[in-house]
Amino acid sequence: GCVVAPYPYPATPVVASQPPSFDRSWDAALGAAADVGVEILSADRANGRIAGRKAGAAVTIEVKRRSDNNLQVSFSAPDSKEANPTLNDRWLAAYQRRMGR
Repeated sequence: GCVVAPYPYPATPVVASQPPSFDRSWDAALGAAADVGVEILSADRANGRIAGRKAGAAVTIEVKRRSDNNLQVSFSAPDSKEANPTLNDRWLAAYQRRMGR
């Protein structure tokens, strides 16, 4: 008798659609702020709020769990004078890098 190995099927990638943890998102938000030179004035993990300052402009970062169990991360620096790229764009890029995106 002859034994034939099973046909090798290509592996199907398995994608886990699990939202990032609060801790990972919080750490990435805080680290991204430092990456773009935001001076942290307060960091309230329990309420998901980071307050800081960059070149005289107030900065607010919030990490909130939504009702669908996903996280919403927001950055606000309405008085920032930085442009091309804006402080918001630079922070977002740093945050995405820290999240591995």
